[in-house]
Amino acid sequence: MIGMLRMVVVLSALCGLSGFALSYLKMVTAPRIEEQVLTYVQGPALARVFAHARNSPIADRRRFALDHGAVTVFPALRDGRLVGVALEERGKGYGGDIGVMVGFNVTDDSLAGIGVTTLKETPGLGMRVTEQAFAGQFSGVRAPVALTAQGGGIDGVSGATISSGGVVAAVNRAAQIYSRLKPEILKAWAE
Repeated sequence: MIGMLRMVVVLSALCGLSGFALSYLKMVTAPRIEEQVLTYVQGPALARVFAHARNSPIADRRRFALDHGAVTVFPALRDGRLVGVALEERGKGYGGDIGVMVGFNVTDDSLAGIGVTTLKETPGLGMRVTEQAFAGQFSGVRAPVALTAQGGGIDGVSGATISSGGVVAAVNRAAQIYSRLKPEILKAWAE
């Protein structure tokens, strides 16, 4: 009986120490992980969306509160003026969520473009949503957007209807968030 009690105490202590070590490790590495995501995942997508930006959208980013959390908004500035913003949203693809960085021109609320940040789609099919032939269709159009099969103006990738639909859904979600936050966004960069 005493041996069993000692074993329970030792295992409880080991589990407690392991839990503490893992939570400490997560806390210590979180800033570095966020920096890596910004640099190697969101950064290239922002470069595709805002090739004309004269600032660093990553360095100038701000967070805005929403009902269900917060969203990070990346600005594009030209001559100190806000010309566009981008935010990342997700849509359901065939292999899981597709992360899409969606850019908006603040003067006319049209789409500046999109850049895919994360996806796990089928190579050769669903992965084609990252190609300019598909992604380039979003530049200059106004949201909401829809695939041509649903009466819209975006040609889906042949054989990747689910992936194409996931990107369109992400763009439309981002457009809703942008329209809700636009007054706050304009105020934040007017200061």
